[in-house]
Amino acid sequence: MINPIWLRSFCTLVELGHFTRTADKLHMTQSGVSQHIRKLEQHLNQQLLIRHGKTFSLTNTGERLYQEGKKLILSLSALEVMIGLDPTHEGIVKMASPGSVGLKLYPHLLSLQRQYPKLVIEYRFAPNIEIERLIAEHKIDVGLMTCLSKMNEISLDPIAEEELLLITPSNILSPSWEQLMSLGFIDHPDGHYHARELLSVNFSEFQNSKQFKRTGFSNQINLILKPVSMGLGFTVLPSHAIDAFKDSDNIKIHQLKNKVSEILYIGTHTNKFIPNRINTIISETKKCLAHKIKTHN
Repeated sequence: MINPIWLRSFCTLVELGHFTRTADKLHMTQSGVSQHIRKLEQHLNQQLLIRHGKTFSLTNTGERLYQEGKKLILSLSALEVMIGLDPTHEGIVKMASPGSVGLKLYPHLLSLQRQYPKLVIEYRFAPNIEIERLIAEHKIDVGLMTCLSKMNEISLDPIAEEELLLITPSNILSPSWEQLMSLGFIDHPDGHYHARELLSVNFSEFQNSKQFKRTGFSNQINLILKPVSMGLGFTVLPSHAIDAFKDSDNIKIHQLKNKVSEILYIGTHTNKFIPNRINTIISETKKCLAHKIKTHN
């Protein structure tokens, strides 16, 4: 492989036509320039210059090397500039979050993308365990999680709290344990976890969500409350998922005596350099979410 430093010296010499001026431009000695040319000739096993006293002319090989070499030098210079640039609002950012918080965050980030079209947001909804894996495997740049990780590869920063709430059909005014047992549970990917966190501290009878008959399941965050609104069961969800539901007249949101909130963490890979565009998304995420979620009345 041709040494790019030797090639730069050669191309600069051809363009300036003088060893002394070349040395001055490259902040080298004249002997240093001559040494680079000799090393380049030795490497290629070809004569590049025909010297005429203090001047020189190019051999056919030297002419071909210059024509191709200057393209390479320009390309390397452009690459150096490109790498040096770290734009704040350009490039792809891949991220994932639980569905509830995504219902609030994703539209906010799309508004940012509309303002800066070269900033492309690739967003997916996923449960905690999937987000943890995606961060560890470098498949996303930023992940939001509602639990801590035991992986050393993942760095988490708490940014918000989101309240867990019990939701029943609208005709249930003050749910008793017997009513919940009768209604049945509308499950979702985080259903067992959410039910355990909230119901275990509010109902002494609670052991696990399998005590309830399972009357439905959805992995689409915007559809989990649909069967609840139709009287088919109850569920437990974070605040943002409830805020996004359109048919709110047919559900009842219950604020139980012992409130429970999830801590929301923003996560990145511990050993990954964070470019400016990703820092922009992290900053916008904190701006959108970093406050204590208001309680529902």
